[in-house]
Amino acid sequence: MSSPLPTVTAAGSFDWGQRPRVIFGVGAATRVGALARELGGRRALLVTDPGLVAAGHAARVRANLEAAGLTVAVYDAVRENPTQRDVSACLAVAAPAGVDVIVGLGGGSALDTAKGCDFLLTNGGRMADYVGRGGVATRPLLPIIAIPTTAGTGSECQSFALIAEEDTHRKLACGDPGVLPRVAILDPMLTATQPRRVTACSGLDAVAHAVETAVTRSRTPLSLLFSHESFALLHANLPTALEQPGDLAARGALHLGAAWAGMAIENSMLGAAHALANPLTARHEHLVHGQAVSLVLPAVVRWNARDPATRVAYAALAVHARLVPTGADPAAAVDALIARLEILLAAAGLPSLAASGVAASEIPELAADAATQWTGKNNPVPVSEGDFRELYAMALAGGRP
Repeated sequence: MSSPLPTVTAAGSFDWGQRPRVIFGVGAATRVGALARELGGRRALLVTDPGLVAAGHAARVRANLEAAGLTVAVYDAVRENPTQRDVSACLAVAAPAGVDVIVGLGGGSALDTAKGCDFLLTNGGRMADYVGRGGVATRPLLPIIAIPTTAGTGSECQSFALIAEEDTHRKLACGDPGVLPRVAILDPMLTATQPRRVTACSGLDAVAHAVETAVTRSRTPLSLLFSHESFALLHANLPTALEQPGDLAARGALHLGAAWAGMAIENSMLGAAHALANPLTARHEHLVHGQAVSLVLPAVVRWNARDPATRVAYAALAVHARLVPTGADPAAAVDALIARLEILLAAAGLPSLAASGVAASEIPELAADAATQWTGKNNPVPVSEGDFRELYAMALAGGRP
């Protein structure tokens, strides 16, 4: 017998300052010069990567800034999973240019590098000095305009930069309200040239953000609005974007879904799937973050759903995404959610963890590392090192016990 789903509520308050300003639409990136001037910018730092230089996107953004009367310094050597060394290299370009506004153009790595540079340029020190959340910077940060070219991390809507340690590859979560971008420009045209694998990995990363934020212990009524709408947009449009890369409606939906998931993270944080993924990408550098987190996600949902309250929270997500009708039995709704995640993984065509070279013999060390990850602290069910061992074993078995 099915039971009606109760209204999902969450303990805790929230303080939402309605940042960033989100500008969405095909061609929206052409407004960057005018927006930079609105923020008082005269000397801009453009942070981007070699791929976007080759695609011509960086040149167009630079030309738009210059047409608005700004001088532009360019750091175009962003690498995936930026380290403290990358931030220092970006700082070496920014400091002598006397920049007063920063434009991040690219995926999460470019946006994180831009944020990291902002910390060091305005407040000095090392990235390790800014680990934590809120009030870390003692002096004002420069305004950032974020132009994401992937629909994945949602970094354009977050006050954190993820910067890896050079030697250990451990990711430092460096946060402060001042580093939250003032403006996020979502232009679907900028995602149309990316390879299919980038669409897949970034889209699945956003899916994981939506699913995890919908159940974290720190979720709020506000974050749930973003989590639910994000997942609805992402799961419905990712297959289309993969098979019809020129479909700008689908790509626009992914762009919005990723941004909404970023806003959910900003208000609710993440859970065990991200705690599991970070050690995997640290030990296996060929594993992309979006691939790693999406491959462990079905196991995490199945494991978390053993808790009745979390099962109801997952069910509410499935109902909003129209995977099951209102009033569906929560256990059946969770099964439908997991089935949908597995369909998305199959559509992406990503190799399994085992096929990616992850061995069962690694589980003890992986689990010990996962237990230290900050993201696991907000998982709806407390997770111990032993639990992480069980979760890795489930993920290696395809998400099942």
